[in-house]
Amino acid sequence: MTLILVIVYLSFISLGLPDSLLGSAWPAMYQGLEVSVSSVSWISVITTGGTVVSSLLSGRMLKRFGTGKVTLVSILLTAVALLGFAFSSTFWWLCVLALPLGLGAGSVDAALNNFVALYFKASHMSWLHSFWGLGATLGPLILSFFIARGSWQNGYLVIGIIQLILVGVIATALPRWKKIEKVDAQSAAEEKEHQSKKSVIRKSSVKLSVLSFFLYSAIETTTGLWSSTYLVEYKALTPELAARWTSLFFLGITVGRLVSGFLTYSISNKNLIRLGQLICASGGIVLLLPLPDFFAMLGLLLIGLGCAPMYPSMMHDTPNRFGRSASQSVMGLQVAFAYVGSSIMPLIFSGLVSVSTIALFPYYILFSIVLMTWGSEKMNHYLSKKQTIQ
Repeated sequence: MTLILVIVYLSFISLGLPDSLLGSAWPAMYQGLEVSVSSVSWISVITTGGTVVSSLLSGRMLKRFGTGKVTLVSILLTAVALLGFAFSSTFWWLCVLALPLGLGAGSVDAALNNFVALYFKASHMSWLHSFWGLGATLGPLILSFFIARGSWQNGYLVIGIIQLILVGVIATALPRWKKIEKVDAQSAAEEKEHQSKKSVIRKSSVKLSVLSFFLYSAIETTTGLWSSTYLVEYKALTPELAARWTSLFFLGITVGRLVSGFLTYSISNKNLIRLGQLICASGGIVLLLPLPDFFAMLGLLLIGLGCAPMYPSMMHDTPNRFGRSASQSVMGLQVAFAYVGSSIMPLIFSGLVSVSTIALFPYYILFSIVLMTWGSEKMNHYLSKKQTIQ
């Protein structure tokens, strides 16, 4: 089991590596590709589309092939796509390669989160998502090293090779994955918990869970994308200072997940989610109040610390909420809607800013937090009512 846990940790780093590459490399890429700077949105949309599709199909794939094989093929897809990026000289080839990149990312995200939720303690879920942050941090660092030497392609090449090495490691451990999941399959059959995806989707509690993931991703992505602009245009900070203050949001998430991993030993997933929502809301209120500019830094840090325990805790609680067999289908839905939320909600905010003002930023974040909390608590009510009846 230790070997599998090590591989899962490595896989989470691998999952984070490609996520921050395109944004970091694009300033060095687009002129050589002879396209406009805004063309990056096409690659992003295709990647997200592939991720959503593979997330929705992940439950079926996991039941048929198992976590080990799905993870292996998914990371192989991302490796091939990244290597393709390294050797591409045209924009349209990048658009083609964006599809396997997204397909691989969605499947491995749902597969690994479900596997950890089923077989490991809640502390590992929090720490693993910190390792995703490590990968997301290492990606741009590796890329920047090669960009400084005049070749973004070599950066993609090295990261693609790292992914291929991980594929080899996973391949050697496939028998161990099968052994673990064979035992669980027998247990699930005895419990008779199997449910079709359609019956799962129809549950009100599942719909509310999916809404929570949608809104959580909206909060995280909107804050990451728009906080610097808010600080510059509304708080009148310099771009350099705004960028440094925005980094506190991401620091809050990373450090918060390390800390919340230890908190899981004394606080339940449900209460960790509530604690995160409370801290996140307090950060939004700090941003909203007419306080000295320094407090905006505190507000962003609080939002990051609040975001930290929510996503891992919601992921880990999935089998407890909906049953072990249903968790695979539910996990795929949750991951899919998380990606949809991270894509759509920042765009909606962009539209609001275009007809109003960037001053709406803290209101938008608070609205999302309040709606997420309502949906989460209503779901808890449904589930507790169901357990009382049983």
